[in-house]
Amino acid sequence: MITIKSEEEIKVMREGGKILAGIIEKLKKKVQVGITTKELDRVTEALVFESGAEPAFKGYNNFPAVLCTSVNQVIVHGVPSDYQLKSGDILSLDLGIKYKGFFSDMAITMPIGKIKPEVYRLIETARESLRLSIDEIRTGITFGDIGDVIQKYVRSQKFNVVKELCGHGIGRGLHEDPQILNYKERKESPELKLGMVFCLEPMVTMGDWRIKRSPDGFSWETKDGSLSSHFEHTLALTKDGCQILTELK
Repeated sequence: MITIKSEEEIKVMREGGKILAGIIEKLKKKVQVGITTKELDRVTEALVFESGAEPAFKGYNNFPAVLCTSVNQVIVHGVPSDYQLKSGDILSLDLGIKYKGFFSDMAITMPIGKIKPEVYRLIETARESLRLSIDEIRTGITFGDIGDVIQKYVRSQKFNVVKELCGHGIGRGLHEDPQILNYKERKESPELKLGMVFCLEPMVTMGDWRIKRSPDGFSWETKDGSLSSHFEHTLALTKDGCQILTELK
């Protein structure tokens, strides 16, 4: 069941979203060649607790860390490790927090050092597909319509969207209804209504869209080993339109 949030609940989620966006901004400054993903996780945990929030991912389905660090072919849920980032890598950072009883969730992909132009274009395609989908959000359309915008843009750039992973509703639960695909299915999908809060998170691959479980048992990676980029925002549909809750504005 899709829950409708009150204006007061959305206000609290906006506060939490700004905290999350601020943590991500600080974390971005720590990302550099030579740092380990485990060190980034340690930094993130300290930032979360300093902010007055709680980590959302640690312990969720037994996930062992605060931050998801997905490198290169890993799409989502990358487990921080002793791996040292090197020039040419791309890194997806995915972080969720709980603040005053409500969750927020956000992801970005960053280049490490110097990357190839085609890899940069992959990252920008994922970022732009999220922006374009947010621009479409209004009452009366369906979540399938949003997925259609994402898929059509990504395909126009000669990349693929992951079909086996998706966005989701969010609120007092980290993952709530509905599941939000990054493409349009033939069957009906729910219509957007005021008070809905959800996460859009396009996951874009340079090669095939099919995925496999990583050896760590938590991560998902591209089956063909191609690079992947991931962006995510927590969004609310209000009487004033679509609001991005995970930004600093």
